[in-house]
Amino acid sequence: MRQQKLLDDSDLLITCLQCYVVKTPHHTIMVDTGVGNNKSRSGWPSWHMKTDDIFQKALNAAGITFDQIDFVMRTHLHSDHVGWNTRLENGRWVPTFPNARYIFLRTEFEYWYELNKKSSVPEFADSVLPIVEAGRAEIVENDHQIADHIRMLPTPGHTLGHVAFAFGRNKDHAVFWGDLMYSPLQALYPELSGSMTPIRRKPPSRRRAFLERYCDTDTLCCTGHFVSPSVVRIRRKGSGFACDFLQAQ
Repeated sequence: MRQQKLLDDSDLLITCLQCYVVKTPHHTIMVDTGVGNNKSRSGWPSWHMKTDDIFQKALNAAGITFDQIDFVMRTHLHSDHVGWNTRLENGRWVPTFPNARYIFLRTEFEYWYELNKKSSVPEFADSVLPIVEAGRAEIVENDHQIADHIRMLPTPGHTLGHVAFAFGRNKDHAVFWGDLMYSPLQALYPELSGSMTPIRRKPPSRRRAFLERYCDTDTLCCTGHFVSPSVVRIRRKGSGFACDFLQAQ
């Protein structure tokens, strides 16, 4: 167990971007896909037209290649969670994981689809629509499961169709919560919400219910933006909760 520094010397929140690969007895699954290369993200200078090989090196270090991924699942469709859905090949956006089925929650997909029809949403246009056009997308409801050990947990708030994913048979061995919380401060104070949350009244109650569910259990909570290694267990602390960070193996 370890504790993490939450603020830098200027009192700015310290965060990072996380993607996860999960191997089950039958499938290899990517949860969220980060920022991506060659993507126009003018509002985020460090993400704009990125060309590094961090993502590929991390996969290779885990002994995984693009064509070994069976399913790609995203907690939501913001640009830092869909970027490596696609890669640029001969001037076209193609699925990064050519053999994978890409799972999209209908509520989330339809919201961004309608928004993109009115005015282009870059991350939807370059990282989601090409998947549909390639025939690799599955649009599902929020009770979707893969086999008997992977299921969606609806957690709307950060986006209208935000979901978490629970992995495990008979119990939740691990959950991947995306942007349900950006910082451990939101565990201690569940009423704290970020500026990019459209459902203003519901996130604190949903966040508290989620934390109650996994408090003082051995479930691994795999976070989207906590400082690396980003895997925690939840315990009660006063009127809120605390995140105990686990050492990377």
